[in-house]
Amino acid sequence: MPDQPNLLYLHSDQHSPFVMGCAGDPLVQTPNLDRLASRGVLCNNVYCPSPVCVPSRMSMLAGRLPSDVEVWTNNQILDAGIPTIANAMGAAGYDPVLIGRMHSNGPDQLHGYVDRPVGDHGSNWGGSGLAPGNLRAAVEAAGPGQGAYQVHDEDVTAATVSFLDHLGVRKRAGLMDKPFSLSVGFMLPHHPYLARRPIYEQYRENISMPRVREAFDDDLHPFLKWWREHGRLDETLPDEWILRGRAAYWALVDEMDQMIGKILTALEANDLAENTLIVYSSDHGDHAGDHDLWMKRTFYEESARVPTLLSWPGVLPEGQTCDRVMSALDLGATMLDAMGAPSIPHSPGRSALGLFKDPSTDWEDVTFSEYCLYEGITQRMIRQDEWKLIYHHQQPLQLFNLREDPLEESDRASDPDCRQTVSDLTARVLDGWDPDHVARRVQERRAEMDLVVRWSENVDAPEQFNWQRLPEMSWSETLGESGPRHE
Repeated sequence: MPDQPNLLYLHSDQHSPFVMGCAGDPLVQTPNLDRLASRGVLCNNVYCPSPVCVPSRMSMLAGRLPSDVEVWTNNQILDAGIPTIANAMGAAGYDPVLIGRMHSNGPDQLHGYVDRPVGDHGSNWGGSGLAPGNLRAAVEAAGPGQGAYQVHDEDVTAATVSFLDHLGVRKRAGLMDKPFSLSVGFMLPHHPYLARRPIYEQYRENISMPRVREAFDDDLHPFLKWWREHGRLDETLPDEWILRGRAAYWALVDEMDQMIGKILTALEANDLAENTLIVYSSDHGDHAGDHDLWMKRTFYEESARVPTLLSWPGVLPEGQTCDRVMSALDLGATMLDAMGAPSIPHSPGRSALGLFKDPSTDWEDVTFSEYCLYEGITQRMIRQDEWKLIYHHQQPLQLFNLREDPLEESDRASDPDCRQTVSDLTARVLDGWDPDHVARRVQERRAEMDLVVRWSENVDAPEQFNWQRLPEMSWSETLGESGPRHE
């Protein structure tokens, strides 16, 4: 293995693992992600620790599951005393830098990073932590337009290119005395489902309807029924809305790929690519209409699986596909292993470096993910081998065989032939995880965070590394909302 590598960690928001050319999507244009796949390893079965932004991101950062760090909703704060992958990188001699999205709440907006040229788009102090209540409106507004998240990511891209250009200057001057660690956080392709008209129209002409539909009837699982009622998706959406939303989402993935291309070009132009580990992943996926759902917050594959690519010239094999079951926490452990950094105490993450080099390496195909809400929803998923079991506290289980049923259309939880599988997986999903304790702590933490949010709303609360989102950055042509055009 060469000396300590550079790290370029590219992390997006809400990217479905299915919407990449290298993942088999015939429509989306992702030449830069595809190039990473051709030069490295594409992992097809990596799952997020939680199918919602803050819990997933804070778990990935801390290398531990949501229940271990007690971050279950989008307004909770990761304790600043919990070590992170950035702390581990620093302990190994790196000066880890973050440009862009982290989605951390609270006063610590670095969590081990030493610099953050561009920050997040919103307040440091979170919000209600409740599930969004009008998904229908987000799909109705979808189409041509512009979201502030895209403007944010353009600033992130420019700052990243500038950072790499400055590294190139230092390298050419012989002043680069240590490897770099650069994490880049994109907002895209997170909704709103708005894309600038020229690229939107390219996809609107050819976009197809979702792969799998799910009727709203008495057979629908109680949680999914509640979720669709809560999000106003209990009535069939017009096909035109669905096609607009999907076209915009595909366009946003394309736009993000173009930004990644600019960053990779800067990396190569500054002669920094040779010993650089490049990692791409996301915090969770997006249903994009599959199962008649939008955004995330379920354990369906579109929501809970994340795209994952790793490229490291001369170390990792090129053009390899890895189908072993992994957690995003394993991805963090793999990066730290490659960098010669200490592992995070109490982290269940496993380095996959040995597996990538030798596919016959022992590896248990298992991972866990959690989803818990203030509304009283407490869930945990286990993916083991070809089986996925979803434990819904005080509601029926769900069980899917992903080898036989990749679209998750047939719930096998009540199948007599699956009785032993249900028993074994349920015992494992509950081992060390008490749903009653979790539900109680979620509500206790809600009271704590409600006070912090009220404080932030009534005082001039300090904001750090805050990228200012302006009203004129966003508009929807579909709804006729006027605004400046920057196409």
